[in-house]
Amino acid sequence: MERLAPFTAGTQIAYFSMEIALRSEIHTYSGGLGILAGDTARSCADLELPVVFVTLISRMGYLRQEIDSQGRQIEHPDPWDPAAWATPLGAKIVVEIEEREVWVRPWLYVLEGGFGGRVPVILLDTDLDENVPSDREITHFLYGGGEDYRLKQEMILGIGGMRVLRALGFEIHTYHMNEGHSALLAVEQLRRGRYDPRLIRENETPYNLVRVRDRCVFTTHTPVEAGHDRFDYGLVKRMFGDYFELDDLKRLAGSDNLNMTRLALNLSGYVNGVARRHAETSARMFPGQRVHAVTNGVHAPTWATPSMAAVYDRNFPNWQHEPEILVRADQLPDEVVWNAHRDAKLALIEKVKALGGPAMDPEIPIIGFARRMTAYKRPGLLFADLDRLRAIHRDFPFQIVIAGKAHPRDAGGKALIEAIHGHIRRLSDEIRIAFLPNYDMALARHLVAGADIWLNTPLPPLEASGTSGMKAALNGVLNLSVLDGWWVEACIEGRTGWAIGGEGPERSAHDGDAAALYDKLQHVVLPLYYRDRPRWIWMMKEAISKIAYYFNSQRMMRRYASEAYIR
Repeated sequence: MERLAPFTAGTQIAYFSMEIALRSEIHTYSGGLGILAGDTARSCADLELPVVFVTLISRMGYLRQEIDSQGRQIEHPDPWDPAAWATPLGAKIVVEIEEREVWVRPWLYVLEGGFGGRVPVILLDTDLDENVPSDREITHFLYGGGEDYRLKQEMILGIGGMRVLRALGFEIHTYHMNEGHSALLAVEQLRRGRYDPRLIRENETPYNLVRVRDRCVFTTHTPVEAGHDRFDYGLVKRMFGDYFELDDLKRLAGSDNLNMTRLALNLSGYVNGVARRHAETSARMFPGQRVHAVTNGVHAPTWATPSMAAVYDRNFPNWQHEPEILVRADQLPDEVVWNAHRDAKLALIEKVKALGGPAMDPEIPIIGFARRMTAYKRPGLLFADLDRLRAIHRDFPFQIVIAGKAHPRDAGGKALIEAIHGHIRRLSDEIRIAFLPNYDMALARHLVAGADIWLNTPLPPLEASGTSGMKAALNGVLNLSVLDGWWVEACIEGRTGWAIGGEGPERSAHDGDAAALYDKLQHVVLPLYYRDRPRWIWMMKEAISKIAYYFNSQRMMRRYASEAYIR
C-alpha cells in the first residue's frame, strides 16, 4: 500500500474504462476505446491531473490473431503476467453475484508521464482462491463469453471498482465513465446514498440522485442504438438479487432491458460525444439529453515516430507538453520532413518483411488501412472492383498494408478478413499487398507513420470519432477518408488530405463510395504523389500544422478538466 500512498490524498477524479492500452506488453485493450483510455492516462500524467484509472486486469487478454493458409482468423488467448508490470495491493472487497460472494483484489500500475507526473491505474482481479472457479475467470478475457459473463464483468468494474476505491482510501469527487460498461458505479452511489424509491417511482428527483448526477461524467462512443450494451431483466434479477429494486432500475435504464447507455445518461450531469458530428447524432438518439462535444485526441509523444519526434525536438522544444506549437510545422524545410517520413517508411517495410509479407519498394506509395475488422468499417471497399484497381495500379503503382482483428463472435468481420486474403492472392502477381497479423499498439506505431496514404472507409454515421488518422497526420501521413467522425472537422480538401465522396445520404452507398475512392486515387492522390512531390510535402506539413496541433489528448484533457470535471 506504500506505493499507493502518494496518490490517495490528492486524487479527486476516477476514470473507469473496460479496457485501457498502457503498453503493448499489457494486454488490457482490444482497440480504439482502450487506446483512447491509454492516451487519456498518458496526458493526465503529463498534465499532472489528479486522476485514478480503474479497469479490469484481463489476464488472458483480448485475442492473439493467427491467419491460416486460407486467410481465416484463428483466435488464441493472449495472456500477460500482471506480476511483471503491476503490484498487488493489500485490500480485497466483495461483490455479490447470483447470491455468491465474489472477491476482488486490486493491482496497481503506475503510469509515468514525460515530465515527472504519475497517475495510478487500478486493475481489478477476481482470480483469487476465495472464489469458485467460474468466478475466478470473470476478469480473465476482455469482452469474452456470453451475456451473463459480460454482465458479471460490468458488475465487477462498476460496483467493484467503486468499492475498491473506497477500500484503498480514495475520496473521489468526479467519476468519468468511458462508455457505458461502468454505469453501475452510479447505481452503487445511489444505493449507498439511501435513495428513496418512492421519489423515483413518482418521477421526482431525490436529493442524492442530483448529487450522483453532479458527480458523474459520461462519454458515449457508439452512434447507433444496436451498439449499446443491453441485458435482459431476468438475467439482471438473477445476478443482482436484492441489490437494487428492479422497478427503479427500469425507470433509469429502460423498461425493456437494462440499457447501460441509458443508465449512464440518466445518472450523469455531463454527457459528451467524441466528435461534433457524433454529439449531434447522439442528441438525436436520446431526445432531451444535452450532449456536449469533446473531440478525441491522441497522445503526441506516444504516436510520433522517432524520426519525426527528433524533428519536432529540434524545432519545437516544448511540443510534447504543448502540441499546439506544431501549428508552426508548415515552416519546416521540405527535405527535413520528407527524410523523417522516409525513415518511418523504411521501418514499416522492414516490419512487413519480418512478418512474412512481400518485399516493398520505398519509391512506391503505401496505402495503409488498419482498424477493427467489422462490417461498418468496410475494409473490403478498396477491393470492390479488382479490374479498376489493377487499371489504376498500371498507371500509378501503389502498395497496400492492412491489419486488424475481428471479434471472435463477429462472423461477418472474420469473413471480411478471409475475403481480403482472397483478393490478395488474386492480385499478388501485380500489386504488393500485405496483411499483418495480430494488430496491436506496437504494430500500429509502424503503420500510422510508415504509410504514405491513410485510408478510412466507414459507413456514416457509424464512425463516432476514430483516432488512427490523427496519429497518421501527426507523422505527416495524408488521410484519404469518408467524411465521418473526426474527419468532418479536420478535412480541408487538397490541403490536409482528401474526402471520399461528399456528405449526406446520397454518398453512403457501397458502390458510390467505391467509385469515389477509385476516382480520387486515380485522378488526384496518386498523380500528385508521382508528379508534384513539392506539393505532396506541402500537404504533409499542412496535415501536421492543421491537425496534429489540435487533435491531441493534451487539448482533449484540458477541455475535460475545465468543462466536465470542474462544474
